[in-house]
Amino acid sequence: MMRRRPIARMAVRTTAVVGTAAVVGGHMANKQAAAAQAQQPQEAAPAPAAAAPDPVAQLTQLAALKDSGALTEAEFEAEKAKILG
Repeated sequence: MMRRRPIARMAVRTTAVVGTAAVVGGHMANKQAAAAQAQQPQEAAPAPAAAAPDPVAQLTQLAALKDSGALTEAEFEAEKAKILG
């Protein structure tokens, strides 16, 4: 007659490993979410400073893009209207 204990031990060991992996995975997910939240205000801070660039510089860049063929005349006019208000 064969003993069934090795199968039971393997089942308990597998359950323990899976449970540990789930706990560690949850901990890492919480840690990554906290890190992402901590970085969010830092990324938002520089945006207002860059929100008001020089309109002349923007128009110069747009003209260069139009001359290189990256923008069509209609796209150039639309962007120019946005910049000039």
